[in-house]
Amino acid sequence: MDIGTAVAGLLTLAILTFLYRDNPIYKMAESLLIGVSIGYVLVITWSSTLMSLLFTPLLTDGRVWLIVPLLFGLMMFGRFHKRTLFLSRFPIGVMIGSGAGIAIPVMLEQRTLKQMTATVMPLVTESGWPDLSALVVLLGVLTTLCYFYFSREHKGAFGIAARIGTWFLMIFFGTTFGYMVMSRMSTFIGRMEFLLTDFFQLTG
Repeated sequence: MDIGTAVAGLLTLAILTFLYRDNPIYKMAESLLIGVSIGYVLVITWSSTLMSLLFTPLLTDGRVWLIVPLLFGLMMFGRFHKRTLFLSRFPIGVMIGSGAGIAIPVMLEQRTLKQMTATVMPLVTESGWPDLSALVVLLGVLTTLCYFYFSREHKGAFGIAARIGTWFLMIFFGTTFGYMVMSRMSTFIGRMEFLLTDFFQLTG
């Protein structure tokens, strides 16, 4: 067993001690994970972002316009003092404005237009038979919209449609929760396999 496997196994066991109760061993492993993660992010940010995208092109390639993002980045440190706090508002405004300008069209396309495109499907297949999946999607969309329409009281046929919409919502939330649980279980099974196979070497 190499040193990397031994350290990974011991830290995994330290994290699993939380299943018993909160204890100093778990807190030590948690703090170590946070510290290593922050150090890793700082190193990656310095080498892959600051050096590769800022300092090297600015000092070696002569891209003078990169002084602007450098100044904006330095102005962000103005938040550490009350007298220079106003300086950080300029880069924050640029970040929010440019971020919104980039994110809004992307989110509009991904979460609105593509959803509408997936909803508007032919209700009849090429063979002439009704497309059951398209009918279910259409029914789910219309009844869910009825549920979220609060300008009218949910009574009569409209109330029935709204109740059907709640069933579609519950099915969606249930499948989402089940997917989340399965992903966590997959991670747990992977760690157990690592402990039994590589660390304890109980299985081949």
